[in-house]
Amino acid sequence: MASSLMLPRKLWEHPDPHSTALGQFRKRLQDTKGLDLPDYHSLYQWSISNINDFWEFCWNYLPIIHEGQHEQILNENARMDSIPDWFPGIRLNFAENILFTATTGSHSAKPNDTTVEGKENEKIALTEIREGNLEPAVDLTWSELRKRTGQLTQAMKAAGIQRGDRIAIVGSNSIETLLVLLATTALGAIFSSASTDTGVKGLLDRLLQIKPRWIFMDDFSTYNGKMIDLRPKMAAVVAAMIKISEFEGMVSIPRFRNRPAEINTEHLPQTHTLASFLSRASSDRLEFVRVGFREALLIAFSSGTSGDPKCIVHSVGGVLLNSNKEGRLNRSLDSSSVVLQYTTTGWIMYLSSISSLLFGARPILYDGSPFLPDATVLVKLLGKYQVTHFGISPRWMQEMRKHQIVPRKLASLENLVSVTSTGMVLSESLFDWFYDEAFLPHTLLANISGGTDIAGCFALENPISPLYRGGCQGPSLGVPIAAFEQEDADARMVNGTGSVPGEPGELVATKPFPNMPISFWGDEGGRKYFEAYFARYNNVWTQGDFITINPTTHQITILGRSDGVLNPSGVRFGSAEIYNVIETKFSGHVVDSLCVGQRRPTDDDESVILFLLMRPSSNFSHELAAQIKTTIRKALSARHVPKYIFKTPAIPVTVNMKKVELPVKQIVSGKTIKPSGTLLNPESLHYYYQFAKIEEVLQAQAKL
Repeated sequence: MASSLMLPRKLWEHPDPHSTALGQFRKRLQDTKGLDLPDYHSLYQWSISNINDFWEFCWNYLPIIHEGQHEQILNENARMDSIPDWFPGIRLNFAENILFTATTGSHSAKPNDTTVEGKENEKIALTEIREGNLEPAVDLTWSELRKRTGQLTQAMKAAGIQRGDRIAIVGSNSIETLLVLLATTALGAIFSSASTDTGVKGLLDRLLQIKPRWIFMDDFSTYNGKMIDLRPKMAAVVAAMIKISEFEGMVSIPRFRNRPAEINTEHLPQTHTLASFLSRASSDRLEFVRVGFREALLIAFSSGTSGDPKCIVHSVGGVLLNSNKEGRLNRSLDSSSVVLQYTTTGWIMYLSSISSLLFGARPILYDGSPFLPDATVLVKLLGKYQVTHFGISPRWMQEMRKHQIVPRKLASLENLVSVTSTGMVLSESLFDWFYDEAFLPHTLLANISGGTDIAGCFALENPISPLYRGGCQGPSLGVPIAAFEQEDADARMVNGTGSVPGEPGELVATKPFPNMPISFWGDEGGRKYFEAYFARYNNVWTQGDFITINPTTHQITILGRSDGVLNPSGVRFGSAEIYNVIETKFSGHVVDSLCVGQRRPTDDDESVILFLLMRPSSNFSHELAAQIKTTIRKALSARHVPKYIFKTPAIPVTVNMKKVELPVKQIVSGKTIKPSGTLLNPESLHYYYQFAKIEEVLQAQAKL
C-alpha cells in the first residue's frame, strides 16, 4: 500500500500491449527460452542479466541484411573499457539495409542484388518540405531513391572514393543530404554531417580533425524567412582544407532552383558543381561494400560547448542493430508509419529520422524554422500528412503552451501514435499540458535520453508499460544502467556505489552494449575516449547525466548534466528542478531561465545563481525575486533556493536549441572560455563575465 502512494499520476497506457511489436517480441522470447516476463521491467532485467543470449535473440529476430557467421556475440570476460568486439565474422552495409530491408524483409540477400518485385518501387519513400510550406518540395519514390543513390555511388566510385574514406556534408535536412549519406555508406566510406548554420570556426573544428577526402555543401540555406548565401562560408572552408593533403575537393549542391542564373560557385578553388560531379557516373547501378560489424559508419560530433568537439566514431553494425531494436520494438515503426522529426543534420536525431526508412516508414524531411509562417506550421503538417511519429524538443512545446496553441484543435491528430521529446529536460508541467490540453489521450509522450555518444538511447519509451508523469518511461533493453553516487570531481577509477533507490546519482552503464562508439577519430591509444567515459568509475561507462530512477515505476528522470549539478553546502540537485518551478509558477513573467553554480578559487562553498529572461511585458524586481525564492523553498526545500537571482538579456543555446549551462558556470566562476562554434548566440556569453565579480555587481545595483 505504501508503494502505491509513491506512484505519480498515470497518463497513458496501451489498450492491448500484447498486440504491439514489442509484445510479440516478448512472447517469442518467452516461448523460445521458457521464460515468464510479465512486464517491461522483467524483460529488461532478463536482457541485462543475459547479455549474449539477448543480443543473439535480437540478431536472429530482427531482419538485418548481412553475410557471414558470427563465432560469438561478445567476449563477456573482456573489460568494458577495452571496447570489446561484437559479432565478429558478420559483414553488412548500412545503405543496403536502408534501401532494401523493408522490401525484402530478409536477413540475407545477394550482394548488390537490387531486384524488388511488386508495387513497392512506386510507393513514396520520403518527402522534403521547406520552411513555411505545407506542400512537398520533392516526393521521392523508392525506385527514384535507389536510382539517384546508385548514380551518386557510381560518381563517388569514379572519383576514387573507397572503403574507409571520410566524406563530409554541410547540408540542410534535404534529399540531397540523404543521398550523400547513402552513397557514401554504400561504398563503405565514413559519413559525417554538419548543419549549414554552424559557423566557419565550428565547421573547421570538426573537419580539420577528420580530414575528409571530399566535402559536399549546400550553396544556400534558408531560416527565419531569409535566404542565406553560403558561398563565403564555402570559400573559407576550402581555404583551410586545401592545406590538408587528404582533401580533394568541395562539391557545391544547388539548394534552390529559383536563384538568379549568375549565382554560381565556379570561382571557388577546388570546387565542383554537383552536376559536374555526377557526370562522372557511367550508370546508376547500386553497389554495396559489406564491412565488418564494428567497422566505421559515421563520425558524429559532440556539441563542443566546453572544448573541442569529440569526433565520435559509430559502427555499421551497432547503429543498424540498435536502430532496429529501438525503432521496431520500442517505437512500433513499420511500413504504415509517417515520421516527422524536427532536426538539423548536425544532430544525432537526423540519423534517427532517416533510419525510419529501415522499416519502410515515410520520413518527412523538414528544413527551416518551426515557427514560420507562424508557430502552427508543424502542427498543420502533422494533420496534412497523417503523421504517426513526431519528434520535437521541450522548447517547441514551451512555445506552444506560451502562445496558447492547442494542437488537437488545429489539426486531425488521430493517427499520431507518439511524440518524442529530447534535447533538454522535459518538465513535469509539460507532461500535464500535453495530456490535459494539447494532444489526444491515445498519443504516447515519449521522453528519451541518450544521444550523440551512443547513437541511441539509455532511456526511452515502450508500448507495454504505463506512462507516469515526469521522466523517461524506462531503460533501453540490453543496456545495463544504474545511478551511482557522485564522486568528487577529481575522483578516478573508483569502484562505484549505487545510489539509494530513488535518490539522485550519476548515470552509468555497467556492461558493454553494441552501439558503444568504436573510437574517437584521431585518438591514438584511445586516451580521449577513456577520459570521456571510463576515467571516473572503474570499468563503468559514465554518461555525464544526473538522474533518479523511481524504484516503483522504474521511470528515469534526468535532472541535468552532472557537470552542471548544483552543490551548495554539499547538497546536490539538478537545475531541472528549478526550471520546473519557474515554468510552472512564473511562465507569465519569465520566458526562460538559467541556473548555474558559482565556485571561484577564493570561494569556500558553491553559490547558486538563477538568471531570468523576462517577457517583454514584465519587469524584473526584487519583489519577483523574493516570490521566486519563497516558491522554490515551498516546492522543493530551503537548500534549493538560489542565493542570487538576476535578469539576463539572453540565454546561450546551441543551433539545436539546447540550453547551455556549463560555459556560463565556468565564466561566473572566474574562467575565460572560447565559445563553441555550435552556439547559436555566442555573443550572449559576454553578459555573464561581470558576475565573476558578483560583489561589484551587487554594490552597483545597491546604488541604483
